[in-house]
Amino acid sequence: MQELFRDIFSVPISEGGIHYLLNRFSSKALPVYHKIKDMLTTSSTVGTDETGGRLNGKKIWIWTWQNDRLTWLKGTDNRGYRTIEESFPDGFTDAVLVHDCWRSHFQTGVQTHQLCTAHLLRELTYLEERYHHRWPVRFRNFLLDGIELKKKLDPRDYYQSLKETTDIENRLKKLLASRIDKRHKELVSFQNRMVKYKDYILNFLYHPKVPPDNNGSERAIRNVKVKLKISGQFKSWKGVENFLVLRSITDTALKNKQPVLNALNIIAKLHGTD
Repeated sequence: MQELFRDIFSVPISEGGIHYLLNRFSSKALPVYHKIKDMLTTSSTVGTDETGGRLNGKKIWIWTWQNDRLTWLKGTDNRGYRTIEESFPDGFTDAVLVHDCWRSHFQTGVQTHQLCTAHLLRELTYLEERYHHRWPVRFRNFLLDGIELKKKLDPRDYYQSLKETTDIENRLKKLLASRIDKRHKELVSFQNRMVKYKDYILNFLYHPKVPPDNNGSERAIRNVKVKLKISGQFKSWKGVENFLVLRSITDTALKNKQPVLNALNIIAKLHGTD
């Protein structure tokens, strides 16, 4: 950034000056950041995911909660339920929470859950290659057919009984009731997990805005991974906060087809806390 200002704009600025401006701007942006969080708590669909990061050589976790209109990012020192409880103590009482099978997410107060089918499909590919068994092939085809049905549903279809949806549900019941040789331990374990979470596999067929996968959350944290590949790590928690506050706002602006620079310019003109 020093080189950019010096070589292109002929404006000399110190590293400390840049840090001061970023801290000041992040402080001004906090009301918008908190507003995004508040809006998520009343949303009907929320996706969540987390990824590892580095802070002065130590492992940290970057979390996201997002949907098709909002992105909220937070950095913490743990991957457990404590982060969820501190961030959203009341949960998402009106929402379907879309996520992988990470156990902490099941402790969140929500209307119901939707498992990420993309994660399940990757597991099934591994299980098929591992055991050369027909069951993971059948389960994968069942999921793919459900995803394809989702693409064909009209908004009115979600509020009435459909033969296609019933057929998909019946296929799931048969798959979960199938007997698998206990020697195929990982395959049996996967089936047992699906039995446990059977009510969270096909919710995307009953809620128009619920996606069958959690790709939106993975996209929301992808920029964090790109930043870390370039810079290696964060140097302070303040730097983590600054980056995630501004990235939350940037991603939210993009989702709402708003010019990013215009959104940031509006924030820059706000009266800061200092």
